[in-house]
Amino acid sequence: MALKVYNYATRQKEEFKPLQEGFVGMYVCGPTVYGDSHIGHGKCYIAFDIVNRYLRAKGYRVRYVQNITDVGHLTDDADAGEDKVQKKAKLDQLEPMEVVEKFMRSYFEDMDKLNVIRPDISPRASGHIPEQIGLAEKLIEKGVAYEANGSVFFSVRDWKDYGRLSHRKVDELEESGRIDTNPDKKFHADFAVWRAASPEHIMQWKSPWGQGFPGWHAECTVMSAKYLGLPFDIHGGGLENMFPHNESEIAQAEAAYDTEFANYWLLNNMVTVEGTKMGKSLGNFVTLKDAYIKYDPLALRFFILGSHYRQNTDFSEQAILGASKGYQRLLGYVQRVDFLLKNASVEETIDSEVQKILGEYETRFFAAMDDDFNTPQAIAALFDLGRTLESFLQSGAKMTVGTLTAIRQQYQKLGNEILGVFPEEIGEATADLTDGLMQMLIQMRADARTDKNWALADQIRNKLTALGIQLKDGAEGTQWDVAR
Repeated sequence: MALKVYNYATRQKEEFKPLQEGFVGMYVCGPTVYGDSHIGHGKCYIAFDIVNRYLRAKGYRVRYVQNITDVGHLTDDADAGEDKVQKKAKLDQLEPMEVVEKFMRSYFEDMDKLNVIRPDISPRASGHIPEQIGLAEKLIEKGVAYEANGSVFFSVRDWKDYGRLSHRKVDELEESGRIDTNPDKKFHADFAVWRAASPEHIMQWKSPWGQGFPGWHAECTVMSAKYLGLPFDIHGGGLENMFPHNESEIAQAEAAYDTEFANYWLLNNMVTVEGTKMGKSLGNFVTLKDAYIKYDPLALRFFILGSHYRQNTDFSEQAILGASKGYQRLLGYVQRVDFLLKNASVEETIDSEVQKILGEYETRFFAAMDDDFNTPQAIAALFDLGRTLESFLQSGAKMTVGTLTAIRQQYQKLGNEILGVFPEEIGEATADLTDGLMQMLIQMRADARTDKNWALADQIRNKLTALGIQLKDGAEGTQWDVAR
């Protein structure tokens, strides 16, 4: 099947066709590194990790560029307020680049735990100052930007396509009644490509217009163009940044370089807490580091993939715990196969019925992913595959090394290489430990029943049931299994 993606530039699903056969260039707006990442960041970068992984699984060579914003992002997310990094540096009495290094490392550590593959290139805004000055010069030359008191502003009224992505019109912006206190702007919605720096502003560079620093929108325009060329295939990021950030990126790029910017705009929706966006400015965020104290990072990844990337994901402890139980059930299918592999017949033949089952569920899995990376449906296919295989494994059919290896490889391909929810090595040691613990609990329950301690025996069974584990009493003793 052909991969279809929802393109926010056209507001419809489209068949994905890269500009260059076999190669995909993808740029995703990265973090502004002035604090620890929260679960909302986790959703965004897991979403595009899935896009990256799936494109590679389909045979594409991907160049994934994700910037690091270390200068120019102001506190109102547009053109007013303090630089976020510099504000944090003042509070902590640090150099801005100390703040950047600390939280950039923190970001990558958090993403590593979520099994997010690192981008191929992670350029920093402060490392591309000449390119951003060059962009401002070119826009002035093109007649769509102007200098005022050391700053350079893009004139949105001089670019007819401004608002194309967000479906906003310049005259509607004017009617919004927004008050902008910057007297240097000709029009309140004009945005800074380059900003004049006051003497106390630490991060500043020499430019043709005096000392200053780049506007937030400029960095993504120049870095995507530098490392991917224009146009490129996919631009990703958070839906909340569609306006003004993404909109301004497009305007600058197309006005300066006389070409299209990006062909497909893929934007993820937010994480909410009781229906309100999770964010640092609202104080309702949970950092990933705090979340890792309570939850397995891969269970957290599983929770995020349980909703489509274009839907809101409502965060609550109850939702995470529910997802964690589901994740353990899914992991149990793989552990079961690992355990059986130790005692399987050494024959390399693969059961034809198993081959058929694997093929059917792989087709279903890929169909879900081809439908705009529908991870909830892909996960449902994995669960159904596990239940179907469990029934087959319990049917008494001869389990050969070849059959079990084929099952294990399918879990590895779909669950790890594409969804990234399984550890690289679940391993026999884990399977041994799981079975050993279960046998211990089974024996404790048997001893309780012998002692007629029915309350304890029932408690053990009920606790295991709540964790998704079934106990089956029979003539040959008690067996355990993943609940179906």
